[in-house]
Amino acid sequence: MDEVNEKLKNFIINSTASGIKLNCLPSFSRHREWKRDNLCYKGSRLYQAIIAFLILAAARHYLDELFTNEDCTIEMPHQLQKAFRPPENCNFCREVRHVPRLSNVNPDEFERIYAYTGGPVIVADATVNWTATKYFDYWFFKDVYQTYGRRKSAARCQFFPYRTGFRNIYEALNLSEARVNYEPGQEPWYFGWSNCDPEIVKVLRQHYGRPYFLPRASENNPVDWVFMGGTGLGAHMHVDNVRLPSWQSQLKGAKEWILAPPPECYYSCNFLTVVVRTGDTIVLDTNKWYHRTNVLSGEISITVGAEYD
Repeated sequence: MDEVNEKLKNFIINSTASGIKLNCLPSFSRHREWKRDNLCYKGSRLYQAIIAFLILAAARHYLDELFTNEDCTIEMPHQLQKAFRPPENCNFCREVRHVPRLSNVNPDEFERIYAYTGGPVIVADATVNWTATKYFDYWFFKDVYQTYGRRKSAARCQFFPYRTGFRNIYEALNLSEARVNYEPGQEPWYFGWSNCDPEIVKVLRQHYGRPYFLPRASENNPVDWVFMGGTGLGAHMHVDNVRLPSWQSQLKGAKEWILAPPPECYYSCNFLTVVVRTGDTIVLDTNKWYHRTNVLSGEISITVGAEYD
C-alpha cells in the first residue's frame, strides 16, 4: 500500500496549500448538515473526488494483488480490445515491401536486422534437425492428450476453435478417422491451443527446440502454441494481444499468410502475402501486424510457435 499512502500524502499537501481545512474531512459523513455558509462546504466536491480516487486506488491495489497470474474473471471482447488499442508508430512497416527469406543466418545478424523490428521474415532451415516434422500428426496429439491431458493444468490452457464449433481441445481431438483424413462429405477442421501444461510441454519439446537463429540472450516463452487443420480453414484476420514478437514453424503442410498494417498505417505501409511451407519459420510481431491464414491444399497443416523476448 506504499503507493496509495504516497498519493494520499500528496493530496493532503496539495489540499492544505489550497486553504482547505483537514478538520472538514469527517463532516463528509454528515453531508445533510452542510450549508453554503459552512466553512467545510467550500471544496467539498474536491474532497469527494479525493476520497473516490483513494478508494479506487486501494481497490486496484487489492485486486492486482489478488488476481496476479490468475485468469480473467471477465475478458474484454475482441472487438473492444481492438477499439482501445493504442495507435502504432508506422515506422515498423513503412519500408517493408516483401517478406525476406533467409537460411544459415547468424543469430547476431538476425538480432541486429530482424529480431525486434516487427518483421516479417522467414527462416527456411530452422527445423532441419527437429523430429517433429516426422512424428507430429493428429493421432500423435490425440495420444499425448489421452495420456496427460485430463490434468487440471491442461484444461486451463487457451483453446481457439475458429469456425469449427469445438468447445475444447478434448472435443477437437476426438474426431472420426474419416473427418481427420478429409474423406468426401466430411467437414473441414482447424483449431489451435496453448500448451501450458508442463508435462505435455516436456513431451512435445523432445521433438523441437528453440530456433537456432534467435538472439543469443533471448528466451522462449514457456507457453508454446500449436495450430493444426486442413484445407478450407485458417485463422480469421486479427491482431494478437501479446507483449513480444513471436516465431511459428511450419512442421507439415503449407499456409498462406495475409498481413495487413494497422488502420492508422494503411496509407504508409503495404499489405503482404506470403506462403509458409514445410520447414519454414515465420517471425513477426503479431501485436502490430494484422494477419489471416489459409491452409493450402495437400497435407494437414501443423505449426508450433512461441513468443521470445
